[in-house]
Amino acid sequence: MKKVITTEKQPIKLWLDDIDAGAFEQARNLANLPFIFQHVAVMPDAHQGYGMPIGGVMASEEVVIPNAVGVDIGCGMCAVRTSLSTISTEQLKLVLAEIRRTVPLGFSHHKKKLDARFMPKPEVSLDQLTIVAREYQSALTQLGTLGGGNHFIEIQKGDDGRVWLMVHSGSRNLGFKVANYYNQQAINLNRQLGSNIPKSWQLAFLPLGSVLGQVYLQEMRYCVDFAFANRKMMMERIKDALLSVVQPVFFEPMINIAHNYAAMELHFGRNVLVHRKGATSARNGEIGIIPGSQGSPSYIVRGKGNPESFESCAHGAGRKMGRKQAQRQLDLAQEKKRLDEQGIIHAVRSVGDLDEAPGSYKDIDEVIDNQLDLVEVLVALRPLAVIKG
Repeated sequence: MKKVITTEKQPIKLWLDDIDAGAFEQARNLANLPFIFQHVAVMPDAHQGYGMPIGGVMASEEVVIPNAVGVDIGCGMCAVRTSLSTISTEQLKLVLAEIRRTVPLGFSHHKKKLDARFMPKPEVSLDQLTIVAREYQSALTQLGTLGGGNHFIEIQKGDDGRVWLMVHSGSRNLGFKVANYYNQQAINLNRQLGSNIPKSWQLAFLPLGSVLGQVYLQEMRYCVDFAFANRKMMMERIKDALLSVVQPVFFEPMINIAHNYAAMELHFGRNVLVHRKGATSARNGEIGIIPGSQGSPSYIVRGKGNPESFESCAHGAGRKMGRKQAQRQLDLAQEKKRLDEQGIIHAVRSVGDLDEAPGSYKDIDEVIDNQLDLVEVLVALRPLAVIKG
């Protein structure tokens, strides 16, 4: 931990020295909520989001805040270690071509609905999940699709001598619809309740004892499961693509971890609802993934169960500049040269791609160094080839 701010209603515990002004203001807002539990934890990759900083962790006993989970519910990482110790550039290009053929990217969906047996089973009957039920048929075309933004597929070489496969993706349009619907319901309810939390904070809440609060949690958990099913299906396509080019290849069990969700957990002797927005669980012994940018390493880590972070850690490098800012300020030739010199088959081709160039992200090694009280590094993974949404 780098510092503790004690000027607000509850403390803010920071794992970084240089938090941007917008994210810090959002952390202060969280720390002054009437129902905040214990303190606010801010991870080393933190930057401004909607309502709550991305890279933020907060807990409550009484409410759930949809914007403290975010719009890409269940977004997360998965990684698979292969038996390969090497792969050539030509083989990588063939694998990437096959992945692009079988995994829809960006806004693309499957043209035909997938079999419903690949969808998660809800905790309750589907008709009790307002938005999931409404969006279910559309979701059948979204399963096994990457999405855009910072979502990616990477083939990597680990310092353990093995080739790894990695996917970053979430719950696609399903999670977006659930998040927006319940955030609006929370805004309406807070108005009716006469809540004194400023609307400008974008932290409208749903009481856990309310029907709306409980249904949101059920729909949120379904989206977390859907995001996992989505990553799992893409990983099977990626493994098939690799096998179509190189044989034999054996695959170890998949590591999976989400970084946008809320869950009931025991902390400081109380059962509380922990909101992680751009933060991952790092319980003692838990294996996690902290990705870099497409020009920097990613890390397989083991959690240390630090109670001060609500047993959490960073979810990635974290942005140091906004998307439009990156497109305006970064030099395309310089960013491409930086990747080319590392021999990475990358996805930076035009000015429009600069929002996902390495220069738009924080230094992942500094992010890792700032949280060595939260996680232990097990494997460093250097990117070989990258597909961006």
